Amino acid sequence: MFWFLYLTTNFYIAGSTVLEALISVGPCRDARLAVQKAQEKNWVFPTPNHELVFLDLLIVAYLPNEEEIIMDRVSYALDKIEYPTDRIRINLVYNTPFPIEPLETDLRNLALRKPRFRSIKVPDSTSKADNLNYFFSLETDSDIMAIFDADHYPHPYGPRWAAERFMQDKGTDLVQGRCIIFNSTSSWLSAMISVEFDKIYAVSHPGRAALWGFGIFTGSNGYWRTPLLQKLKMDGTVLTEDIDSAMRAISQGAKIVHDLNVTSYELAPTSLPAFWKQRLRWAQGWTQVSLYHCRMTFNKPVEGTRDLKTRLGLLSLLLVRESSYYLVTQYLCLVVSFVFTDFPKSPRALGEFLFFPFAVSQWFFVISVICLLATLIVTNRVKSEFASRWMFILFSIIYTPYLVVMATMGLYGQARQVAGYSRWNATKRT
Repeated sequence: MFWFLYLTTNFYIAGSTVLEALISVGPCRDARLAVQKAQEKNWVFPTPNHELVFLDLLIVAYLPNEEEIIMDRVSYALDKIEYPTDRIRINLVYNTPFPIEPLETDLRNLALRKPRFRSIKVPDSTSKADNLNYFFSLETDSDIMAIFDADHYPHPYGPRWAAERFMQDKGTDLVQGRCIIFNSTSSWLSAMISVEFDKIYAVSHPGRAALWGFGIFTGSNGYWRTPLLQKLKMDGTVLTEDIDSAMRAISQGAKIVHDLNVTSYELAPTSLPAFWKQRLRWAQGWTQVSLYHCRMTFNKPVEGTRDLKTRLGLLSLLLVRESSYYLVTQYLCLVVSFVFTDFPKSPRALGEFLFFPFAVSQWFFVISVICLLATLIVTNRVKSEFASRWMFILFSIIYTPYLVVMATMGLYGQARQVAGYSRWNATKRT
């Protein structure tokens, strides 16, 4: 019974993943065509500059972790972003438990020289959510708020593509862009994460939005309508406050879209300890989000309606994903124990033992492998300029054991949630 439950769930996950991958080909093609048209018109966009939405661009920082890079990112945002200067304001929103000089003085002086830049030190803040909620309480005349972590370089035209998306569709409430790893050559780990992010942001997210009818906010390179963001705020008790805010927006009928031309470049962890700390926080945060919002699969929305397609998508994203951690790790433990107690005597017997105890399971397994290969092929077609062929080959080789590691982290995240662990650990940026 466990074997069939495992294979059926794995088949469902693999099938959903490859459907998302195949459907993402359309948005990828549309994004390329849009860029070609913009290039042909010498980057003249449909909306006149004076009619564009007013944009508050937020760079959120925990200053002790970002003191080496923050001035560079602020200067980049002020100098490189191609958006009418009278329609955009750059805001550094940060916290620090102790003064960091002369950096803080330099930031204040920069704000005096650049009227469209604000350096905002948040008092008594201990998290990104605190920083954002403080900013949301301030008076603003912006139509859109864009949120970026401090390690990001937004593409110069990224804000303009997002603004055009809002101008074309007045019903859009949130535009989530594509995040690309630019330090892919720093280590084998960052190389793997680079390809992983291409799969997530160029394949899974746009494919999910097209297949299930909803997108998500991933914490950075996301553009919100200001009234909605000020209304929802961020829940500081959730370790992935970004995903939580997206779920609450969806529960209220908000429309979240993914735009592949709204790109931004970020840093990946280069060491296993940094990676472990970051992903454990994500794992526990996803557990919290799944616990708090799994009811959306069954209940009535606050506003409007929620169709069956969206409910199935939420079921996959929240409940099936969390339960799959148990199936993956339990299957691995069973296989290892059986191998130690009764190791097969031939390669054929080993293959039959691992994958084909029952005839119907052959079909489940073979189709799942085909789905995995198809997903990797689509990912290879849309990989970023920072992901080389050898990185993709490395990712393909270690992808299966990587999924086992992620499942183990998922269980650890659930255990930390049961134990009441709630510390927010920021990732060091260099």
